[in-house]
Amino acid sequence: MGWTKNKLLHLLCCLLWGWHISGFTQSESVQMYIRDDVFADYQRFLKGRSPLDVDDFSGGYIRRDVVDMVLIQKALLLGGFDKKFTYQTGNVNFRNTKLLEQGKLLLSFDSYWLADARPLEQHVYISEAVIRHGEYYAGIFYAPDNHQVLNLSHWDELKTLSAVSTPRWRTDWSTLQQLPLKNHVIEHEWVAQARMVSMKWVDFMLMPLMPSKNNEYKLEGIHLVAHPKWVVLLDGSRHFVVSKLHPEGERAFAALQQGLKQLRAQGIIKKAYAQAGFIPDWSKMKELKAQ
Repeated sequence: MGWTKNKLLHLLCCLLWGWHISGFTQSESVQMYIRDDVFADYQRFLKGRSPLDVDDFSGGYIRRDVVDMVLIQKALLLGGFDKKFTYQTGNVNFRNTKLLEQGKLLLSFDSYWLADARPLEQHVYISEAVIRHGEYYAGIFYAPDNHQVLNLSHWDELKTLSAVSTPRWRTDWSTLQQLPLKNHVIEHEWVAQARMVSMKWVDFMLMPLMPSKNNEYKLEGIHLVAHPKWVVLLDGSRHFVVSKLHPEGERAFAALQQGLKQLRAQGIIKKAYAQAGFIPDWSKMKELKAQ
């Protein structure tokens, strides 16, 4: 069959359009979902820098969530994954896990407890630990005028207190279950948990320390402070997860593992969490545990 001029032009247009679409797909950014307060602190901490340029993790606005977000991007870039991210902020929580399972979200900027990541192994890759066993101490956060929590001086006094979390966070919930509390309250949304504690409907919740903010958390009428003396060990390790079903999943995970290996060898992972105050000041604080 002969080719007419019109057919050749049509074929050429199709080829050019296909090349254009392919090129766009390869270069387009990756949509990410992030909690709005974390993203705000992340932007304030970076001050326009690339995560790759961050070597000092001390200073204002730094917290565990922000360290996670900087480290994972730093590792991806070191491993050769240089796609741009665009951010959708809001009150995201367990929706992210569903999106990861469906391949609609590439990865989580917020690290996962290994106990929470393992049930998802069919759908996600699990990175090397960024926070290892025995390294995670959580603060006891409560409303500033909750004097019953402030005056906590002994393990046995927990019997008069209540705490809130969700069984969906296996390590957090297991830790609370081991505390001799008056009541273990279930609430699945993190912001709702914080509001319940702020309103003194529940006495406390476990959260990472935030020394750059004087261990205070403030957001939309919520005000919580960490106990000045006591911290609780959460017995688990934390890891990043990457969707196996996302088109970029396999490549991103390979880059992430390579980058994390470099950061661990350079001592940057340990330094980052230490500078962020993730490790308690043992001259002032003690682990709350049964005697």
